[in-house]
Amino acid sequence: MDVKKTAIALFNGTWDLIDKADRTLADDAQMLHSAHASYYLWSQVEGCQPVNLARGEWQVSHVYALLGMGAPALLFAKTSMDTIQQNGIGDFDLAFGYEALARAYAVLGDADKAAENKTLGLQACQAIAKTEDKDYAISQFADILG
Repeated sequence: MDVKKTAIALFNGTWDLIDKADRTLADDAQMLHSAHASYYLWSQVEGCQPVNLARGEWQVSHVYALLGMGAPALLFAKTSMDTIQQNGIGDFDLAFGYEALARAYAVLGDADKAAENKTLGLQACQAIAKTEDKDYAISQFADILG
């Protein structure tokens, strides 16, 4: 098994389920398992970079938030942001670190912390180099707190 290729395939498969409009309970379970498996496999890839781990942690957090599970969403949002900050990762990933925190706090019902992280995330979006990435990142904050 090519661990890196499998990790990438699981990440992309999770993304497909995130985007699926009519997910079933089985889809939700598969989405969660795929996100965790992708992160784990990335952590086993020789030469894995912190940015790969931060993105995996972000995806796990995002899945938990979609499933309405605020506590694990916040745990993985925090680990993603910790990885980002400890490694000086910026641009797109920094904005999405704040997006994960904002989304997790919103699921938990903490509107103040959700709003604070949404503001920080939108500020981080302004530093994203590529216009299309910046526009996409900004759009991902739209459904957090309306």
